[in-house]
Formats: sequence, C-alpha cells, structure tokens
Amino acid sequence: MKWKKHICVIGLGQFGMELARELSKSCEVLALDVNEDLVYAIADDVQRAMAVDARDYASLKQVVTADFDEVIVSLGESLEASILCTLHLKKIGVKMIRAKVMSEDHAAILHSLGVQEVIFPERETAWRLAVQIMNPNLLDYIPLEAGYRVMDVAPPNSFYGRSLMELGLRKQYGVFVIAVKELVPQRFVFLPEPSFVVKPSDILVMIGREEQLALLQEKAA
Repeated sequence: MKWKKHICVIGLGQFGMELARELSKSCEVLALDVNEDLVYAIADDVQRAMAVDARDYASLKQVVTADFDEVIVSLGESLEASILCTLHLKKIGVKMIRAKVMSEDHAAILHSLGVQEVIFPERETAWRLAVQIMNPNLLDYIPLEAGYRVMDVAPPNSFYGRSLMELGLRKQYGVFVIAVKELVPQRFVFLPEPSFVVKPSDILVMIGREEQLALLQEKAA
C-alpha cells in the first residue's frame, strides 16, 4: 500500500479550498475552518473536514498533532489569526508549516516564528501570467534555483519536421529537452532520443536558464 502524506489545511477561503481539494487526490487531508458552511462545502472532497477555531490552542491541539507531515495556514486575510495559529502549531510541534501571506511584514513575522515557506498567491499568479504574456509560445513553467526554469514550450514553425539533433538546442542555446508531450496520439516521451522529429502537435518540456529559453524562443520564432 502506497504511503500518503498527512496534510492539514487551515482556512477554507478560495485558496485554501482549492488547495485542499487538489491535495486530497494524493494525500490524506484534514481541512479546518471556523465557518461551518465552508466545512460542509468541502466535506465530500477531502478525507476529513472539521469546524475548528484555529485561534484557540485547546481546540486546535485536539485535532492537529505533531504527526502531520505538513500544515498549510491559509488565513492570510487575518493577520492576528494567522500569527496565533502559527504559534499554536509550533507549540504542538508541527515540523513543516507553510502559510499564505498578504504582505512583506506578514511574511517577515511568520518567518521569525519558524514558518518554512510563505506563499503570495496573487503575486505568484501575476508573475506566471506576465511570463506567459511576454512569451506566447510558453505554456507552463516551473521556477528552479539560480535562474533555471522548466518550461512547457509550443515549438515554433521552424522546428517542425526536424530532429532534436538537427536543432542542436543544447549547443546553440544551452537548453535541454527533457521530455515531449505528444498530443496526436497522446503520449509522454521522457528523455527523447536525438533522432526524435518534432511535430506541430508536440509540446517540448525544456530546462535551462530563463534568459536562454527566452533567447531560443525569440530566434527560433
């Protein structure tokens, strides 16, 4: 039997609600909110959902223990609730805490309390949208360390009918094609051979520095 992470999501606003639903597809999720209507709305989509006031230590410690792999605090709209909840989780002994924040001050406070990762949902959504607007061929991307990115790229017309060896992407641009998502027929090719010929229906999954990927798109278009 495959082991599943045990995750607690506290705060069922739009962000917390969607996050809990997605996590429940592969994790054991406990969703908490003080609003019973929101708890009822998600009850059928997660493993457990309960109405709990996360500002109250006694109530929180009855349902959240140090055994949880992670807790996500999605109480960004209320600074007081977010801080109190974080303090309680640290006291309980939760090892990994992520938290939604609404400002740099909020982030600094939670970092000082021991939160390992802070999340700016609006900022990250805006950043992703801006990248896609500036790079029309870019379908999706994953930011990595030191300016590297993994990107889903729709190949320019000049790539069609040419093999990866002919394109020489590594030599010319310093980027690597680590996979190809073929749409017709649907197939995922991991680490394609140099002889792989690019088709209009393919999506190239590339890794490289952001500026190199941008240069490739500009020159190859």
